[in-house]
Amino acid sequence: MASSSSTATPAKLGFETRVGTVKPPKSEINALILDYLTMEGYPQAAENFTKEANLKPQQEGLFVHTRQQVQRAIQSGQIEDAISLLNHMNPEILDQDPTLYFALLRLQLVELIRQTNGVSSDFSNVVKFARDQLAPRAPMRKEFLKDLEETMVMLFFAPDRQPDAQKRLLSPELREDVASEVNKAMLYHHSRRRIAAIRNVVKLRAWAENVARDTKKDLPDVIDLGLNSAADHVLHDHDNESMITT
Repeated sequence: MASSSSTATPAKLGFETRVGTVKPPKSEINALILDYLTMEGYPQAAENFTKEANLKPQQEGLFVHTRQQVQRAIQSGQIEDAISLLNHMNPEILDQDPTLYFALLRLQLVELIRQTNGVSSDFSNVVKFARDQLAPRAPMRKEFLKDLEETMVMLFFAPDRQPDAQKRLLSPELREDVASEVNKAMLYHHSRRRIAAIRNVVKLRAWAENVARDTKKDLPDVIDLGLNSAADHVLHDHDNESMITT
């Protein structure tokens, strides 16, 4: 009598089980972490990590430290120093990006007003700077003229009576925003990238998860990225090191 046999269908693997079978090489994880430390601005942590993980530095130490100097100058309101450092490192950064240059000059104007307002009624240095540095550039773009006009309004109000729009110019966020854009420009001119590779990985993962959920795939409510322990371990030893950007 002929025997019949049936092949059992393997049970469908759960999502977490399938994820567990995919183990990226540690070298790739280390490279992502080093790229993050380098691009986001932890120069000392990046230097130490290259030694710990036996990796080659992704950027020259001088370039990383110059980026940090520029960022700190902007964040502390020393805009003239930041522009000087930028031009010394690579004058093409500002020459080829009039929007970024205008943003820096406008921030320098804000800092001049901040220093003068409430201390002196003589704004001649402010007016001269605006006339010489920003006024010739303002007609180039409509938003430049609007930004300049918005900034000059600050001259008509005491420090504690500035309108909301002008208070925003005096907040730390403006310095941080400009510092972030300058950092991206420096990175792009150096490596043709503006952000750390892991940010693109996270965006791609979010896109894939959204597609999977839209097609009703069986997924956990929350999916861990899986890099927390590795990244936290590296950064934990360097808590006192300031980032270049926020």
